[in-house]
Amino acid sequence: MYKFFISITFLFVVVDGVSQEQQKDSVPSIEKDTLVYKTNYGLRLGVDISKPIKAQFDDTFTGFEIVGDYRLSKNFYAAVEVGFEEETTKEDFSNSTAKGNYIRVGFNLNTYKNWLDMNNEIFVGYRYGYSNFEQTLNSYTPNVNTSYFPAVEINTPITTKNLNAHWSEIVVGFRTETLKNVFISFSGSYKILMSIKDPDNFQSLFAPGFNRVFKGGTGFGFNYTISYLIPFQKK
Repeated sequence: MYKFFISITFLFVVVDGVSQEQQKDSVPSIEKDTLVYKTNYGLRLGVDISKPIKAQFDDTFTGFEIVGDYRLSKNFYAAVEVGFEEETTKEDFSNSTAKGNYIRVGFNLNTYKNWLDMNNEIFVGYRYGYSNFEQTLNSYTPNVNTSYFPAVEINTPITTKNLNAHWSEIVVGFRTETLKNVFISFSGSYKILMSIKDPDNFQSLFAPGFNRVFKGGTGFGFNYTISYLIPFQKK
């Protein structure tokens, strides 16, 4: 009797083992997806088209700007903007023109997670700005009591050179790839003036690259750029 139970138990064990082995053989193996999408790394160069557009509608302004960035990692870019601006500012008692060159250097951090091989950006960034310019006081009217001394407008231009300004910017914007390696970008910036060298007896009303100088030392700017990526490698 014992031999019978032992034989039955042994039979169940063998059948169960064979069944499990067949189940293992019947389950198809799932291969891990090894497809990796690589994106271009390289130098991107472009122009700010908002400045020539503004110049078409505002005869007191002239300017151009070249923009560039270099991709250092997946979401981090070194960025620079170089340009020239000239603007005439008209006030109640003065008319002045500032013109000169500027440079802004800093970085952008892309916060947008792209799908597959897309290469778009929603970015935040920082810039340090420096401007070297000259300012011409075209005309002014002395602020005097006209009841006793009539105010006479002075039309002799006075030019002061070697002026400069330093500032910081917080930048927010987006960039999209419209064609292969061709990008359109729009960004806005909040500017904080760090220092500015004014002419004697007159306050600078405009600094190239910074825009209008207000009493609070803050300002705003925007860029609308078209750029092309020169790819060096893919990662």
